[in-house]
Amino acid sequence: MHEWFNTPPRRCLRLLPLLTLLLGLPFAGLLLSRNPVAPYFDFPPTTSFLEHAPFSWAHFLAFGLVDAALLGILLYLAIPNTPPPPLHQESPHWSFPWWGWVGLIGLVIFWILAWSRFSWFTPWQTLTFTPLWIAFILVVNGLTYRRTGTCLLQNRPQFVAALFGGSALFWWYFEYLNRFVQNWYYHGIESFSSFQYVFHSTLAFSTVLPAVLSTYEYLTTFPQLRCRAIIRPFHLPASRTLAWITLLTASGGLFGISLWPDILFPLLWVAPLLMMLSWQHLVQESTLLSDLPRRGWRVVVLPAFAALICGIFWEMWNAYSEAHWVYSLPYVHAFKLFEMPLLGYGGYLPFGLECLVVIDVITQTCGFRPFHPPDHLHTPPISANSPGQKKMNQALFIQAGKRHGTSRY
Repeated sequence: MHEWFNTPPRRCLRLLPLLTLLLGLPFAGLLLSRNPVAPYFDFPPTTSFLEHAPFSWAHFLAFGLVDAALLGILLYLAIPNTPPPPLHQESPHWSFPWWGWVGLIGLVIFWILAWSRFSWFTPWQTLTFTPLWIAFILVVNGLTYRRTGTCLLQNRPQFVAALFGGSALFWWYFEYLNRFVQNWYYHGIESFSSFQYVFHSTLAFSTVLPAVLSTYEYLTTFPQLRCRAIIRPFHLPASRTLAWITLLTASGGLFGISLWPDILFPLLWVAPLLMMLSWQHLVQESTLLSDLPRRGWRVVVLPAFAALICGIFWEMWNAYSEAHWVYSLPYVHAFKLFEMPLLGYGGYLPFGLECLVVIDVITQTCGFRPFHPPDHLHTPPISANSPGQKKMNQALFIQAGKRHGTSRY
């Protein structure tokens, strides 16, 4: 029976209860609030109709402490507690690939077009987001290839193609959640028909997961970012009771964002993550945290920082584009960096983990080989007969023996 459920199509069946909760809980909260339902589902969603609480120093400091604590923990976990891997003298021979240059040229061109207002480009002025981010993905993969001789786009093109489709659905879900908290809305799309809005938004949303995963892979190529290793024996709590408590608590938070959006709006980024992790544990699937004992804290730290890096580029390129989003955050709407209030950047940290969890769900559902960054961080190519290579081969052989063939790449 267990094998029957592990086939890719049937894994979808195990997701149905979770998807029902993720979609149904905010709507159930809206029904309980007795607010009119229709305004929440205006389409295209071009206006903001919820009146948010004004700026409050007390709330700003409280939310700021949470952001600072989260960032502090991640920075602490990012500090390596093991000696660096041995460095080799030989220089890398990989050159920046031709398609990386295409991406770099495209990035410059579409950046200029996004922030300019050339009369001849007016019909296409609102359409610069997608090509700009496709160029970004090409450049980041090119940088990874330059450091390691391999990259996501080169090794797993079918997987990346699937990520584009999954990413569109992934971000449409956050657009759905935003209807209940109204934390962002769009300008410059007033002339779009419903079809145009869905089509162009879907193209733009499709770049989110490939961008975050490509940035994550690039960060793993830096030995300085190997993060803290778990040296002592470490086992995650296997309690199903804890998983149920986490699932029920996060579900309550997602239910409550429609009732108390001014207070619970940060749970838009946290509740789905906790629900997905606890659900994976309850159905006995591997989770993002399953690799902690072997790979250390970089499986948590680097995805969070990858999303934050992408977030800075998202906000920067959005700021002066014709079609752009604007924020409306209760209590903390102050000290903006581009359009985003400063404390809003804290949401990118759990969002990075959310991206990795969804990518893991996509791989399991579609039958792809799970994505994991290399265990051995980048070292330049060396001669096959050199002492350094012999030591590396010996270390690989010993490690493979310890794993008993259980490596999941």
